[in-house]
Amino acid sequence: MDISNSLILRNIRKFSGSMIQQSIRRRIVAIVAGLIVLMMASSVLSMVMVGRLGNLLDELTASYNPANEHLTRIHTLSLERALALRRMVIAKMQEPPDQIGYKLRKQLYDAKGAEVDREAQAARELINAIIADTNTVSDNAALARIESRIQSLMSDGRSLLKQETAELLSLLDARDFGGVRERLPRVDALRDELDQRIDGLRKEMLEVSHGAIATIRKEQSRAVLISAIATLLAAVLGLIFANLVSGGIVRSLKRLLEGTRAVEAGHLDQSIDVTTRDEIGELAAAFNRMVVQLRDNQRVRETFGKYIDPRVVEGLIDRPNLTAAEGQRRLMTVMFCDLRGFTSLSEGLVPQGLVRIMNRYFSLMSEPIRTNRGIIDKYVGDGIMAYWGPPFVDEADHARFACLGALEMIERIETLRREIPDLLGVRGTPMEKCDLRIGVATGEALVGSIGSDIMMSYTVMGDVVNLASRLEGANKVYGTRNLVSEKTIAAAGSALEFREIDRIIVAGQTRPEVVFEVLGRNGELTPERLASRDFYREGLAAYHERRWDDALRALKASLEVIPDDGPSSALLARIESLKTNPPSDDWDGSWRIEK
Repeated sequence: MDISNSLILRNIRKFSGSMIQQSIRRRIVAIVAGLIVLMMASSVLSMVMVGRLGNLLDELTASYNPANEHLTRIHTLSLERALALRRMVIAKMQEPPDQIGYKLRKQLYDAKGAEVDREAQAARELINAIIADTNTVSDNAALARIESRIQSLMSDGRSLLKQETAELLSLLDARDFGGVRERLPRVDALRDELDQRIDGLRKEMLEVSHGAIATIRKEQSRAVLISAIATLLAAVLGLIFANLVSGGIVRSLKRLLEGTRAVEAGHLDQSIDVTTRDEIGELAAAFNRMVVQLRDNQRVRETFGKYIDPRVVEGLIDRPNLTAAEGQRRLMTVMFCDLRGFTSLSEGLVPQGLVRIMNRYFSLMSEPIRTNRGIIDKYVGDGIMAYWGPPFVDEADHARFACLGALEMIERIETLRREIPDLLGVRGTPMEKCDLRIGVATGEALVGSIGSDIMMSYTVMGDVVNLASRLEGANKVYGTRNLVSEKTIAAAGSALEFREIDRIIVAGQTRPEVVFEVLGRNGELTPERLASRDFYREGLAAYHERRWDDALRALKASLEVIPDDGPSSALLARIESLKTNPPSDDWDGSWRIEK
């Protein structure tokens, strides 16, 4: 409430400037004109400085970097010439001499020397271009030294190396191999010295390049400083403007202030008559809209206190007719989940450990429901009730989402088992063998808001809810983790792999229900699981036709593939009992589940 009223007061002060004197209005125009001039000056300065930065960057890209590349290539070419010279020596010293190889390598040697001259000349031209450019700031003295050293290196530094190399080649042509071996180390030493000087030039050029980069950063900092100064000036003028406007409140605003005080007291039924079309009238209309918004926000807070899932709250806000007491009938999918053996397993736990396990259990199992667009209706003990359907999920998708959520919940039970020792600080507890039982059913349900005047719940009711709860309990009979109704499987489509488990009559119903087990996502079953499913299907068909021996043979084959398959074991035991006590002739194969 305080935040909303602060917003109202700020808006009142904002609009109150429309009632200030005409002279103040002229001052505001002058201030705005000054701000425009300041912005234009700032823009011009920014453009100038950006232009200078652009020139520096262009010079760095077009001159500094290529000059460094030329010096690097000189160093590389020098190494390539040395390699060519070695190969020339090897070609001459062979028996018989490789004259063709020598000639080719000699040509390569000469070509690399010409390339060295070209690269050096190109580097000098780029450096001279940088020195000659007066539009950019550069270390011309350092660049001139580098250019002079390149010239000296190419003229004087290479002359001795060329002389020694020429004498070496003369000895090589005369086949004076002893002299060649004696002179070759001197040539290598001179070349190494030359390479070191080239490398020194390259490093010095890199330092100059780094200096150019530092200059660019300095210019950038200067541009930022100028922009900051311009912003500060604009802020000062803005404060002056706010100070002038703050003193312009007039009597016409008293009604607005009275309305504000009424809102502060919690009376959201206030409204102000709009009698004019000027700025005061606009402010009055804005005040009335704010009060309406505050009423809506208050209703949101009241609704949020009655509902748990945020999507339910959003749906009720967007569709107020959902709160109708009579509710609506819709096709829904309902899920019940229970932690198997929780009561007996938790008897030896202290309250703190039990709370930690339950909190983690609900966190792990709730996330798959939410990510698959389900609505968690309630937590009851260790059980979870959830549902899918309009207006939160399209009718064509909710059965599939519910089954996928059930599979993800089953996958997470291993995570809970691994975490239980850490949650309790003890290993080897019975809770580490916990498991899930999930029942899913699809059918028509009554959907609406149920409760009292002070607490309500948007929930689902009907036979489908009872069926889902009974299917969850029926997992005990078949040793399964999930059982789903026939309508759920029909609506889920081809995204899932499943098998028919049985035809059962649950407590509270007289009509038999075909139930299925969701085995996994389509295409993800192992060959063993597929084989077991086929054997079980064969055994179930024989069971319905009272071919007891064929059914037993198929079910035993299923257990050979997966020994702990619960439905196969349960149906096998039932058939052995029926062989001893045959059912009546009118028995249709349905099995009654009492709990």
